[in-house]
Amino acid sequence: MSSPNQTATSGLRHTFHPATPGDAQAIAGLRAMVEPMRGKLSGAAARPAYDGIMARVVCPEGVTFEEGVVGTVPGWWVRPANAQPDVALVHFHGGWFNFGSAFAFQNLVAHIAVAAGAAAFVPEYRLAPENPFPAAPDDALACYIGLVGLGFRRIALVGDSAGGALALVTLATAHALAGVPEPVAAVALSPVTDLTFAGESWTTKSDVDPYFTLPQVHVQADGYLAGHDPLDPRASPLFGDLSGLPPIRIHVGTEEMLFDDSNRYAERAGEAGVEVELHVWEGMPHGFLSGAGRLAAAAGALDSIGHFLRDCLTA
Repeated sequence: MSSPNQTATSGLRHTFHPATPGDAQAIAGLRAMVEPMRGKLSGAAARPAYDGIMARVVCPEGVTFEEGVVGTVPGWWVRPANAQPDVALVHFHGGWFNFGSAFAFQNLVAHIAVAAGAAAFVPEYRLAPENPFPAAPDDALACYIGLVGLGFRRIALVGDSAGGALALVTLATAHALAGVPEPVAAVALSPVTDLTFAGESWTTKSDVDPYFTLPQVHVQADGYLAGHDPLDPRASPLFGDLSGLPPIRIHVGTEEMLFDDSNRYAERAGEAGVEVELHVWEGMPHGFLSGAGRLAAAAGALDSIGHFLRDCLTA
């Protein structure tokens, strides 16, 4: 793998990871395969197909799974053999707040849990449109408080796409709560941070994103918000008070319309004095971490995430 290029401004460190020839070839094949479905996953009807895609992620060895309930929220425990005692991750799954499930994301979360050396809980938070905002962030916070109540000494938040938004929202909400220990860190994978869709990449990346179209994601956002103001920081974490937050790592590919959601949030967090690193993966589409075991970029991202989480969880 080519060496990453790093720059730093204010509290933000920016790391660019060049693509390998093997990854470029693999992504070209992926594009051809998913093109017929581009922009077609929408609402509750998309749930079976989306879960089927996520369930194909190869599971690492030495991981067990167990249904559970944390803070009144059902979900799945992902327990790697190398899990440290008294620390935990909570991973909020993706799916544009309308689809995705804890069960379908178990294998992907297993890779992160193994890399971090920690058990992870994946909450089955309520989905729109049946349960619009603020059901998802309410469940996310209830799950975090539930983990605190279970006696975990250190807890980190992880999430991808819509789940990345929930991780960042929960980080800020828990940070502001009196009498509740705050999370030690957050990792957001291509997070949705601005439901006003003001980022330039919704236009500039529209021809290269292999999965999404702007009309498609507007439908998902409308079902989630149900008329609520998208400027609410619990819906769009970009607009919240970011000062004093624990360390954050963000990973995003260059070939996705959500690129600016990651970039703009990282810039705001850095300006607020947060220790934040933005990892940009050349040529990678949304959700590239699901290529664990096949993509060098996924392996590199998992290694980086694992080092960061282990440091934060054992400090």
